[in-house]
Amino acid sequence: MTNNEAIFRISNDIEFKELALDIFHEQARTCNIYADYLSALKFESKYVTQLTDIPFLPIEFFKSHQVIKEGKNAETIFSSSGTTGTQTSKHYVSDLSIYEKSFRQAFQYFYGDLSDTAVLALLPSYLERTGSSLIYMVDDLIKTSGRSESGYFLYNHEELYNTLLNLQNRHTRTILFGVTYALLDFIESYQLNFPELIIMETGGMKGKRKEMIREELHKDLCQGFGVTQVHAEYGMTELLSQAYSKGSGLFECPRWMKVFIRDLNDPFSYQPTGSTGGINIIDLANINSCSFISTQDLGRKNGQEQFEVLGRFDQSDIRGCNLLVQ
Repeated sequence: MTNNEAIFRISNDIEFKELALDIFHEQARTCNIYADYLSALKFESKYVTQLTDIPFLPIEFFKSHQVIKEGKNAETIFSSSGTTGTQTSKHYVSDLSIYEKSFRQAFQYFYGDLSDTAVLALLPSYLERTGSSLIYMVDDLIKTSGRSESGYFLYNHEELYNTLLNLQNRHTRTILFGVTYALLDFIESYQLNFPELIIMETGGMKGKRKEMIREELHKDLCQGFGVTQVHAEYGMTELLSQAYSKGSGLFECPRWMKVFIRDLNDPFSYQPTGSTGGINIIDLANINSCSFISTQDLGRKNGQEQFEVLGRFDQSDIRGCNLLVQ
């Protein structure tokens, strides 16, 4: 049995590989849906010695099955957003403390200590439904911040505007989480020149607006808020970890998460640096479900272990993760 604490003590690629292989062999035995998938492939897990040997579970299984290790019970169920009539994904989470440790450590790694930082959220699409893993995370970050100004602004743009001006005047470090369409709605009515503000984009248009290419979108947001870069969070219901971009759409993973780019024509082959393909994710925080997920997102990696999200496969469902067409 793998120690949960070991996941968050990883310090290099060798430790990641060793732990990931241990978790794979354990999940191949104890996660029934994953075991059935490997069996359908006629795949024998005993031959896996490299990370690229591992078959990744198609993310669609989270829509039709309970992806959870045998003997585990769900402490909560996170669900994805979706348009009317579409089937949503469900992540049966047996231990919320692992998710909390994952997002707390990752956010601190990328953004430092949140004490005395105002955390604001403009997330109407997420607040208006239940089961959002993003809202669970933002709730916790708001509480951690300890600032009275921290909180949600559903559609009250005037209050948000005045709060941002007040925080800027007080030289308070401020992070604004926002779903894309709501951020655009805000800057149509209010303009700021707040270069120290961290804009954390968390998702797409949710059917509210026409999709935009990333460069055009970020140019509009930079002008509207008076910032030089737009940050972004890349996460999804089926994961318990997030990657972050501090600008230019280049995402980095925490130490217990890795991205691979698979060939679109051969899902068991991988693309070289700079080439476009499907995004596969290893998320070791998913220790009690499945850590090896084949997504429907398109991406590419550069030479510094950073990756870009370029869009979605044709015919794939609209969903609630951070996706922009380019």
